[in-house]
Amino acid sequence: MIFRTAELFAGPGGGAYAAKTSHFIDTKGRKWGYQHAWANEFDKDTVDTYKLNILNNPKATTVYCEDVRKFDLTNHQLLTDIDALIFGFPCNDFSVVGKQKGLDGTYGPLYTYGVKTLKEFQPKVFIAENVGGLTSANDGDAFIQILKSLADVGYTLTPNFYKFEEYGVPQARHRILIVGIRNDLA
Repeated sequence: MIFRTAELFAGPGGGAYAAKTSHFIDTKGRKWGYQHAWANEFDKDTVDTYKLNILNNPKATTVYCEDVRKFDLTNHQLLTDIDALIFGFPCNDFSVVGKQKGLDGTYGPLYTYGVKTLKEFQPKVFIAENVGGLTSANDGDAFIQILKSLADVGYTLTPNFYKFEEYGVPQARHRILIVGIRNDLA
């Protein structure tokens, strides 16, 4: 099964690159993997990098450059149906090196656009990513609220904390990955 995949807060395509390189063939000979459907990022230079590095097409029309707060998630003429969603919502307000405003900050509430996308498109799976400080922001309440919001739209969740240097990444990057599988498939 090839999952048509969308990405919010796409950055230069780290999530898309991981998805793009995750193809495999199972024991029954079925090919599994991910295929780009559409993406959104607010910074033009970053969008240009994504188009070049992920799609090998600087003129690609499926990567949108727009503030997620103004991005029309209901426009199904532009945004095709998807099987998977990747969203690394902004970490500014959750990072332990910042003021940890969490959900009270400017960027903390932006995770809700991932939730809105899940409601609108009901993909089979999603992966949400953020910094390890997410678990302690707002005295731990931010993480609980985010998990509840994701579960409430119909997903079974598996959150995990990763120290990426333990996986060969040459940086000490600690991240929370939340994998969601739609309840009717879990």
